[in-house]
Amino acid sequence: MRQDRNQQTISKSTSVQGFGLFTNADVTVTFLPAEENTGIVFERVDLPGHPQIPADIDYIAAEERRTKLVNGSASVEMIEHVMAALAGLQIDNCRIQVNSSELPGCDGSSLPYVVALIEGQPVSQSARRKTIVINKESAIEQGEAVVSIAPYFSGLRISYDLNYGSESCIPPQLADFTITPEAFVTKIAPARTFVLEREIEYLRRQGYGEKVTTADLLVYGESGPIGNSLRAHNECARHKLLDCLGDLALCGCDVQGHIRAFRSGHRHNHQLARQLKQMIRTDRKQNERAA
Repeated sequence: MRQDRNQQTISKSTSVQGFGLFTNADVTVTFLPAEENTGIVFERVDLPGHPQIPADIDYIAAEERRTKLVNGSASVEMIEHVMAALAGLQIDNCRIQVNSSELPGCDGSSLPYVVALIEGQPVSQSARRKTIVINKESAIEQGEAVVSIAPYFSGLRISYDLNYGSESCIPPQLADFTITPEAFVTKIAPARTFVLEREIEYLRRQGYGEKVTTADLLVYGESGPIGNSLRAHNECARHKLLDCLGDLALCGCDVQGHIRAFRSGHRHNHQLARQLKQMIRTDRKQNERAA
């Protein structure tokens, strides 16, 4: 059964402060209410004219390990944790002012953003939120990575199967949730970014992560997380699911279907978001012809 709902925004402004995991810059993010059908829009208040960047898959730019949007000369990156928080809480219309090119990494999860957005007091609006209902199965395959989507009749379900093989210090694990605000806040939002200890040196040579410590994300050594402890036995799979939710929010509507992902990442999520956006365009054209 199709599960439509009203759009939502927040009632008052709320902020998050931190630093960029990649750019190392100090950043303030301010969430502001927005009118119906605005969508999510980033605003670079540190740049002349405060250029805006719609949170839309049409503005995606290639980048390693994160999701980046570009509009003209303005860009914003590491948006996936914010987008996941908005999608998980079903906040559809919001202006996001940011004074740097990268959003704060915080603790590597979506939880600080969830706390701020709840403080912003989500409120229902009159306009209906568009939902795209998946009626047939399709898949994206690249090497060992697979992302598929199939019909599902109880909203959006995401299953992430993480398995890097027997040589990896990260054990195989599965995260599987039907996405509701309650499930997102309690089960998904706290899951943190993870990285292998041997990858840290490479990232630092690129100038990344100068301020980052093992308290800011999960750094995996041969015996597990270094200087940190897991929030769930499958925290890594939950975080990959979180990233998937945030990336798919760039299609601009709710999705009713079951997404299954195996060893996939941002670029696979982006491909699926493009497919969903094309489905929306096709539906719109068919409705216009019918009218």
